[in-house]
Amino acid sequence: MTTTLSLAAGVLPELERLSAGHYIDGQWTPSESDARIDVYSPATEEIVGSIPAGTAGDADRAVTAARRAFAEWSATPREKRLGYLKAITEALNERREELAQVMSLEIGSPIQLSRNMQALLPSVTFQVATELLTDYEFEYQLNGVNIVREPIGVVGGIVPWNFPLHQVALKVAPAIASGCTIVIKSTEVAPLSAVLFADILDKAGLPRGVFNLVHGTGLEVGEAIASHPEVDMVSFTGSTRAGRRVSELASATIKKVALELGGKSANVILDGADLEKAVTAGILDCYTNAGQACNAQTRMLVPRALLGQAEEIAAKVAGGQVVGDPADENTTVGPVVSATQRDRVRQLINQGVREGARLVAGGAEQPAGLDTGFYVRPTVFSDVKHDMTIAREEIFGPVLSILPYDTVEEAVHIANDTVYGLSGAVWGPQDEAVEVAKQIRSGQVFVNGADYNFHAPFGGYKQSGNGREWGVFGLEEYLEVKALLV
Repeated sequence: MTTTLSLAAGVLPELERLSAGHYIDGQWTPSESDARIDVYSPATEEIVGSIPAGTAGDADRAVTAARRAFAEWSATPREKRLGYLKAITEALNERREELAQVMSLEIGSPIQLSRNMQALLPSVTFQVATELLTDYEFEYQLNGVNIVREPIGVVGGIVPWNFPLHQVALKVAPAIASGCTIVIKSTEVAPLSAVLFADILDKAGLPRGVFNLVHGTGLEVGEAIASHPEVDMVSFTGSTRAGRRVSELASATIKKVALELGGKSANVILDGADLEKAVTAGILDCYTNAGQACNAQTRMLVPRALLGQAEEIAAKVAGGQVVGDPADENTTVGPVVSATQRDRVRQLINQGVREGARLVAGGAEQPAGLDTGFYVRPTVFSDVKHDMTIAREEIFGPVLSILPYDTVEEAVHIANDTVYGLSGAVWGPQDEAVEVAKQIRSGQVFVNGADYNFHAPFGGYKQSGNGREWGVFGLEEYLEVKALLV
């Protein structure tokens, strides 16, 4: 297989130069350690770059720079902060194709998805932050009390690999809009887009220390940030297991922690729904980014009488997916991010078979003609019981479980019978669907294929997390509340 991402290949020498060190205090600076971490293409299994294996000392230098910059940045007038946000938004739009190709290279995201989601969302995030900052009231009266919203201070942002630039932007945009300074730990699996992002902020002239980027592992750099006494808040996106560890480390200094963690979202299809539309949309949502999305609708709940029809539609849609080279414009499902991730997904598919779920499409075998790369066949299980492993664990791959139900009350029970609560969907007659959606215990629920609204708060119930991103709720995560009594 040949991967042709010409623009990404052309920028690799520049990426190699920039990723020689970290971005700290407004400049590219060497790491304390000479050790390096290689970055692999999931499609070719070849090394496409490397980053420093940062140290706790590197993290400390970045936090010190952010602390030093905080006093001046937090007092920077709104109009000046707006100017930086607008400049960054424009630069992200101008370099979108470059960013899209780099992310296709480092995480295997199909180029069309990289253009329309991976590289688009960061600029949308900065645009939303700009809109919010334009009119946001940082001071107002409530019941005779002056309420003042102030930047929380130095933020430590720890990001995952599945949406590597989007997750950076989701932390950086509201942080700098609110007047905070921030230290980002890139994901060591897919850090190259974060390097380009730092280059964009550097060229935008953001004051020294406002944004800092440190590379390295979670064990070394992530833990140093989470436990650092000069970090006032940690914003973490990743696994529930790692989120617990971040919370433990942060608790020593009682810092604020915002967590966006795992999910096992339910797509509830009611009797009377447009079955073709609902099943098709659910499959496509589940397979987005090769299933590597925390809010993926991986459980499809279908009335038992409609199970056979749903299976036929699901098999047809799954079979129509084009699995292959991320650089191919026709590819809809690329590789998962690593050999470890591929093997875990396949093990869970085999576990589903062993526990009695029935394969409707796909399976654990290597996709035909794809001997190189970390590929998984788009898979559909039916007759899944809600106590099976594949119905309870976050698989993070292109695997859908169809669960039949007999009553709406049972469907709501199954949807909520999970430790997670990040997202979900309901399809059916509008009024009934809205009433069912209100009973789903999750941070977002989409009714009848509603479009994304980037001002809508995003975040989870239960073990899916405890913070919110996007919109005014996302901005306020980075603000303290002061009661000023005069």
